[in-house]
Amino acid sequence: MEKQEKIKILYVDDEINNLTGFKASFRMSYNIMIAVNATDAMEHLNSHPDIRVIFCDQRMPGKTGVQFFEEIRSRYPKPIRILLTGYADIESVIDSINLGNVFRYVKKPWKDADILGAINEANKFYVSNSLLAVKNEELQKAYNELDKFSYSVTHDMRGPLLSILGAIEAAQHIEDISEIRKMLLMMKDSVRNLDDFIKSVHDYYNLNRGELEIKEIDFNEIVKEQTRIFNFTYLVSDVEFKTSIEQKETFRGDEVSIKLILNNLLSNAFKYQKRDNKEKLVELKILVENGKAVIEITDNGVGIDKNYVGDIFNMFFRASSQEVGSGFGLYNVKAAVTKLNGKITVDSEINKGTSFKVTIQNK
Repeated sequence: MEKQEKIKILYVDDEINNLTGFKASFRMSYNIMIAVNATDAMEHLNSHPDIRVIFCDQRMPGKTGVQFFEEIRSRYPKPIRILLTGYADIESVIDSINLGNVFRYVKKPWKDADILGAINEANKFYVSNSLLAVKNEELQKAYNELDKFSYSVTHDMRGPLLSILGAIEAAQHIEDISEIRKMLLMMKDSVRNLDDFIKSVHDYYNLNRGELEIKEIDFNEIVKEQTRIFNFTYLVSDVEFKTSIEQKETFRGDEVSIKLILNNLLSNAFKYQKRDNKEKLVELKILVENGKAVIEITDNGVGIDKNYVGDIFNMFFRASSQEVGSGFGLYNVKAAVTKLNGKITVDSEINKGTSFKVTIQNK
């Protein structure tokens, strides 16, 4: 069993005997740090941002415990602050509580039981606050994604539908069959865009809600399937599609996530080709060895501006206006790679092409 790291506690007091006694009493159970003044205490806080509890004597030369806590509160808000006072100084205690600096106070001379009880309560409060902060961050992220999703539903679902309605309305007044066929092609493109968006939303929720299903992966079979999909769906007869698969060992992973990664990256590679390029190319390389799978997808398409490379994995971000996309694809790719504890890198240059490299560890 992994040994649990000791909780870090800082004790600030100008009396050396108190510091020595405190450390001797509690060093076996906790990681005790001591400081004789505020300057030493700040050095500990700078070096150890994971300090959970701070004990400070109220009566110190030059600065009271309350003043010290007030000084560090904004810069180091996470540690739980406990005041030690050996005087019947109720005013100081009231001030400390009213200023919001102190979780509780302990009278001096303290008893081990009082200190242990204070640490236990403070640690529970620290953990609760930390969990609450994480939940608040997750909630804010969810709100932000919901805002983006609301906008995207309006734009990416209503847009194709309105295009279809417009084409139907126009076709009612057209007698020329060739013109009607053009309208049908426009409607087909709109339906395809809408279908892509719906599939991306489905992938997004599967990634966020679903559990990994680890099984043996045959990359040759997966690539055969992807080849059939893109030859049929995009009719990319003018794009050369090269594949190279070297699977030197058995690989275990989540097949759904791996297919999602390949499908989205290949889709972009085919979609964002330069229209006037006579030698369009998409290349897929997969190497499985030494306990990992390395997937590289390279194209000679329109490329991505260096200014946007850092944003391409954000939800609903579109780096190119050449093709209408859902803005979900690369976000889902990043989510799938993260779920597999893998990593993804991108190298791209405008009008030269883009290369994605995904590394996934064998499960």
